[in-house]
Amino acid sequence: MSTSSVNPRSYDAVPSQKVAFLGLGVMGFPMAGHLARAGHQVTVYNRTAPKAQAWVAEFGGTAAATPREAVQGADLVFCCVGNDDDLRSVVLGENGALAGMKPGAVFVDHTTASAQVARELFALAKSKGLHFVDAPVSGGQAGAQNGMLTVMCGGESAAFERARPVGLAFAKAFTLMGDSGAGQLTKMVNQICIAGLVQGLSEAVAFGQKAGLNMEQVLDVIGKGAAQSWQLDNRGKTMAADQFNFGFAVDWMRKDLGLVMDEAKRNGARLPVTALVDQFYADVQAMGGQRWDTSSLIKRLR
Repeated sequence: MSTSSVNPRSYDAVPSQKVAFLGLGVMGFPMAGHLARAGHQVTVYNRTAPKAQAWVAEFGGTAAATPREAVQGADLVFCCVGNDDDLRSVVLGENGALAGMKPGAVFVDHTTASAQVARELFALAKSKGLHFVDAPVSGGQAGAQNGMLTVMCGGESAAFERARPVGLAFAKAFTLMGDSGAGQLTKMVNQICIAGLVQGLSEAVAFGQKAGLNMEQVLDVIGKGAAQSWQLDNRGKTMAADQFNFGFAVDWMRKDLGLVMDEAKRNGARLPVTALVDQFYADVQAMGGQRWDTSSLIKRLR
């Protein structure tokens, strides 16, 4: 991976700490890179070792063969993997992070996972004299590369306060939302909002094109009024141009919306539009769009 995986930014002066980062995907690779650039001593672990070796070649630091080895002596352990099962695989077991963390260390999980697994691992960590903060992120791959993610956290305030100044190396906002699980629940609210926005924007762009309008001009104009949103600003024109080879993949959105629908069954929330958009994303998957950007919802309308 080239040095473009982390874009230049200034870092606040935070004393160097020994940290670990588990999971070097499209988000984790640049997030860990910002920690190294900010002056922290970073040890990384990735399920496929060549990715960890590539990270070390770019940023320095150390790669470890197991999560347990990666977290040895770390004050803070950051993690960003795929789902609940992936998270358990790096946290639990004889080679998992909890088996190697020093007493009082903080595990900060940036995976978008269930609130249920967050509470489960919080309780388990606490029983071992450790701390667990669920801390899913918003801002996508670009936000990770630019160090401008929004992080929504659940857990104990003392553990959060220890993680926050270090995490701001890759974030513009790092906020405690409540007790364990509150970070994941906040991320679910975020994804519900995005699902509805993207479907509305898809219908608007498709309608405007059918009407023969100059959509670049239309989007410029309505983006200055009440219809403005991040999705309109960043995805409207690419949707109109039929470009979807970037950003947050449909497969990932369906995973996230599955978490949302499961939680809604537990808490009784009614999500008719979200459930419908989730099925629209299933249609996009069936069209071969599993790795297309989430703005590809418009493909259904053409």
